[in-house]
Amino acid sequence: MNVLIMGAPGAGKGTQAAMIAGEFGIPHISTGDALRLAVDQGTAMGQLAKGYMERGELVPDDVMNGIVRERLGQDDCRGGFLLDGFPRTVPQAEALDGILAESGRKIDRVVYLDVDRELLLERVTGRRVCRSCGATYHVRFHPPAKPGVCDKCGGELYQRKDDSAETVRTRLEEYDKKTAPLLAYYRERGVLCRIDGAKPIAEVSEDIRRCLRGPAE
Repeated sequence: MNVLIMGAPGAGKGTQAAMIAGEFGIPHISTGDALRLAVDQGTAMGQLAKGYMERGELVPDDVMNGIVRERLGQDDCRGGFLLDGFPRTVPQAEALDGILAESGRKIDRVVYLDVDRELLLERVTGRRVCRSCGATYHVRFHPPAKPGVCDKCGGELYQRKDDSAETVRTRLEEYDKKTAPLLAYYRERGVLCRIDGAKPIAEVSEDIRRCLRGPAE
């Protein structure tokens, strides 16, 4: 099964991606991981990407498409994959369709975790990270025993700049602009499953299982 998972920051993609990859026995491929792997392995596309990254520039679509092609062509993806973070635009989605068509494959399901914006804000802005060990907490959903102190190592907990309310609102607005056309693209192809990501984790997981084993929307 070839699956895409989509969702705004704070939607819970990481948790659900781990469940999907484990249960269906397919690799979880994030754009960042694929990029780093290509650079580390020194592939043709990895070398191109490295040049852009060293100059502090965004990796262009044609290079990113090439990196995805390389990664999806590896042996562990023969039985399927879970792609996370790509595509982000309709042109990238069209490029992905072309990449998969080269080997007679296609996207089987697109799992979209839909969460109300106010809840997303609460989830992300309440996140706290330990400066020492990197452990993650949440002021409401997963608080430490002592406010501001890591349970594991006693380190100081802090809020990342990317998790501030102003920054998160901007990220969500940008995400909405790019995502709406992409959702329409996959809905027209009959592979989109909209999942209510505001439900408890176990219920979201069960809804995803039904989506992957049954019909899309």
